[in-house]
Amino acid sequence: MKKLLFVFAFLFVATFANAQGVIKFKTEAHDFGKIEEGTQATYTFEFTNTGTAPVVISNAQASCGCTTPEWTKEPVMPGKSGKVTASFNSQGRPGNFSKTVTVVSNSETPQITLSIKGEVNPKAAVAEKSAEPAAPAATVTKTAPAAAAPAAAPVKSAVKKKSGK
Repeated sequence: MKKLLFVFAFLFVATFANAQGVIKFKTEAHDFGKIEEGTQATYTFEFTNTGTAPVVISNAQASCGCTTPEWTKEPVMPGKSGKVTASFNSQGRPGNFSKTVTVVSNSETPQITLSIKGEVNPKAAVAEKSAEPAAPAATVTKTAPAAAAPAAAPVKSAVKKKSGK
């Protein structure tokens, strides 16, 4: 009987030792295409836990300060879904961009790298200013004074003479 109990205990422990969460993202890359400067470009990466244990994302780290990640904080049970959202601030960053978000979890693959890319078109106002010649100076209109004020009396300076002592 002890041997049978030992075998069942061993199988029970072995089953849970192999239990692991598995993150399966629908996609691991997103291309925004062309966006206007000043746009907050945001994309949500959705995933499903296809494993047999809960998955907990402990951190999501962006490759630079212009990208901000947010993620599902609570454990994602087997068969359930979660998300990682990446927001790119394009203000002052014209041209092509390619950013990554590294997701750290307790899943079978402890680090997964998600990527976003695109092209930021410069603001229209900036492009127009560089293409147009300088605008003429503004016209200032003067109005006549209401009444002439009397002239002020000249100020005499008081200079003290030194005594020759």
